[in-house]
Amino acid sequence: MAKIGEFTLHATDGAARTGELQTAHGVVQTPIFMPVGTVGSVKGIAPDDLNNIGAEIILGNTYHLYLRPGDDLVARHGGLQKFNSWNKPILTDSGGFQVFSLSDLRKIKEEGVTFRSHLDGSKHLFTPEKVIQIQRNLNSDIMMVLDECVGFGADKEYTARSLEMTTRWAKRCREEYPRGAGDNLLFAITQGGFFKDLRERSIAQLTSEDFDGFALGGLSVGESKEKMMEILYHSAPLLPKDKPRYLMGVGTPLDIINGINAGIDMFDCVLPTRNARNGTLYTSQGKISIKRKEYAEDDGPLDPNCNCYTCRTFSRAYLRHLFQAKELLSFRLNSIHNLTYFLDTVRGARKAIREGRFAEYKKSYEAIYPNEVV
Repeated sequence: MAKIGEFTLHATDGAARTGELQTAHGVVQTPIFMPVGTVGSVKGIAPDDLNNIGAEIILGNTYHLYLRPGDDLVARHGGLQKFNSWNKPILTDSGGFQVFSLSDLRKIKEEGVTFRSHLDGSKHLFTPEKVIQIQRNLNSDIMMVLDECVGFGADKEYTARSLEMTTRWAKRCREEYPRGAGDNLLFAITQGGFFKDLRERSIAQLTSEDFDGFALGGLSVGESKEKMMEILYHSAPLLPKDKPRYLMGVGTPLDIINGINAGIDMFDCVLPTRNARNGTLYTSQGKISIKRKEYAEDDGPLDPNCNCYTCRTFSRAYLRHLFQAKELLSFRLNSIHNLTYFLDTVRGARKAIREGRFAEYKKSYEAIYPNEVV
């Protein structure tokens, strides 16, 4: 049996790769999309829905779970999996991105990040050591180091200083949680903004340390799609081939296809569930807005090529009615479909890589989303 942390590649097609990662709560097939369960719940749907659509791993957020209900409480209830009744792997991000987005409420220094809670204004300090302690309490299968996520437009001098601090913070995380101290895996987050040489420097520094996987952070932070793809395709091949590679917070179905094409293994994004709640649905025929009047009498399935519960059971007319009536069921049915679509995207990618036809698979997505092609 594979040991926890073991990452096995099964097939490659160009830079695209498929494999599996062994975690304490089971095996994750890669490339994989991780539904986002910010506060320990994927918005609008339950663990049985997630199992039915074939989700293999979900994401939880350290910042939000620390503030509410509190990581100590989660630990007293046996960790996140026991608390939320999801018996498969969970990845927790370190909260760095959430703190970064609180720009008016936070202060960054060498020790860590001081911030005020968005809930009640109370003051808190996240240090590299603290975020590891929180994630150990949550007992996530994959923990992320604390990093500073630098926004688009930051100058080179600031970005260079920031990445050096992110490296020091990553080392402190590893010291707080030495290899072999538990079954949780620890991933580092590479930074460097939109400067290729700084990306190279960050990757060189962090990959010389002993981490279980490596993420590309600081993308999809306000830059153009062209700029994001330039950094993605430059950076991904520099990450170790024998460790999982994770592109954080990205993105659309075509972004994911491009990530896989660049050699990325893991993805997460709030897009499928957030857009589902706004009535924007992804289909094999492109994006549709279910609120449009043209669907009021449409008896057809949302996506004739999708086998999810929503598409097997309900018409576009009914889904439009639920959305217009602001029925809570609308959130659930739309989220089940969008997440199935994203999971089908990576399942199809794995099959295409194994069969040596990933380039053709990528072209099929470019045909569905021609306006996003870079």
